[in-house]
Amino acid sequence: MMSLDAFIAEWNNDKPWVWVHTSGSTGKPKPMQVEKRRMEASARITCDFLGLKEGDTALLCMSLDYIAGKMMVVRALTCGLRLISVEPKGCPQWEGAIDFAAMVPMQVWNLVQQAPERLRQIRHLIIGGGAISDELADALKDMPNYIWSTYGMTETLSHIALRRLNGAERSEWYTPFDGVEVSLNEEECLVIHAPAVHEGILVTNDIAELKDGKFRIKGRKDNVVCSGGIKIQIEEVERMLSAHLKVPFLITKKADKKFGEQVVLLTESTDVSNVKEVCQQVLPRYWQPRMYLHVAKIPLTETGKPARAEAEKMVRTQSKE
Repeated sequence: MMSLDAFIAEWNNDKPWVWVHTSGSTGKPKPMQVEKRRMEASARITCDFLGLKEGDTALLCMSLDYIAGKMMVVRALTCGLRLISVEPKGCPQWEGAIDFAAMVPMQVWNLVQQAPERLRQIRHLIIGGGAISDELADALKDMPNYIWSTYGMTETLSHIALRRLNGAERSEWYTPFDGVEVSLNEEECLVIHAPAVHEGILVTNDIAELKDGKFRIKGRKDNVVCSGGIKIQIEEVERMLSAHLKVPFLITKKADKKFGEQVVLLTESTDVSNVKEVCQQVLPRYWQPRMYLHVAKIPLTETGKPARAEAEKMVRTQSKE
């Protein structure tokens, strides 16, 4: 794991770029070079949007191996924030009030369960790196501070849009930053034009919907199961089940001679028959998994996202046994 001193040394060297790694949610993490000037531009955009000013405190509680952690440091260096660095663990620990922090959903959920008073000490909290469950969103909706869900990726140097998760302004729709334009291509995937942070047009794999300059995400194009001519969005199935299955689970897919592809559910529950019963009660008929597999651990990336490629590999391996 990269240390804070090592990243600051890399930031201050004479190279115009730094190395970052993609999250690995759809495959193996890949290294890429990003320009420091674009990281600085991203930092200013976020701080301006949130009204952060020089001297405000910023909490670093994420790994510096990935863009989200690096960008917290860059925001502090670029905008004069006072950086407080703590160990990047599942339930972050710090003392006192904080003006700004970034976390992944797992960290926020652990704080909701173990130390909700600590969450209330953060004036602006941004959450990224994975889907925010309905249960987590419900737990946050009445918090007295500002809590935001981010939209972005390594290529956009963290995020290019935010949406409120709490208070009167809570919404499913992301508001792009100034200077960011969004549109849809013929496959209804989000297309981003953000010249300050990314050169050229960026076509994402996220199926989206646009309204009044804002957008909401339905799921990823590569997370569609085409079963018997019906397109099933994996994230929508997971959202529908999340309120009913309390044991960790993941929806994936496998090739099928008859249907083309079939829906598969991985679960850490040993009571697979109960999981199947829940699915039959909750899901539309054509969305119901045709295979249920018990696994010791749901595959996740280092940043806590579902490791989709690894899940499909697990299904292929167990199907051959």
